[in-house]
Amino acid sequence: QVQLVESGGGLVQPGGSLRLSCAASGIIFSIYTVGWYRQAPGKQRELVARITRGGSMSYVDSVKGRFTISRDNTKKTMYLQMNSLSPEDTAVYYCNANLGPGDYWGQGTQVTVSS
Repeated sequence: QVQLVESGGGLVQPGGSLRLSCAASGIIFSIYTVGWYRQAPGKQRELVARITRGGSMSYVDSVKGRFTISRDNTKKTMYLQMNSLSPEDTAVYYCNANLGPGDYWGQGTQVTVSS
């Protein structure tokens, strides 16, 4: 019943841009903290960006100034605008929604930054 569905991933050249979307259903989206995680081969999953129910945003240092997280509560959708992409950004990106006790996760979308 609860679903988080990511879209927008793909192959992009270094310096390029992508916009990821995460569409939620089955939850009261507006009261959840939502965010993006990523996991690259051989590395642990890391939190990339999050945005609270009040609109407060935070980012991992490596993406500050390049990525922008946003949410549209009417559409129950979260976005991650990724600019100036580097090969180091290559990973599977996962949508997450949290309301204290537990988390919901999307299936992930692949982002590959390569020439």
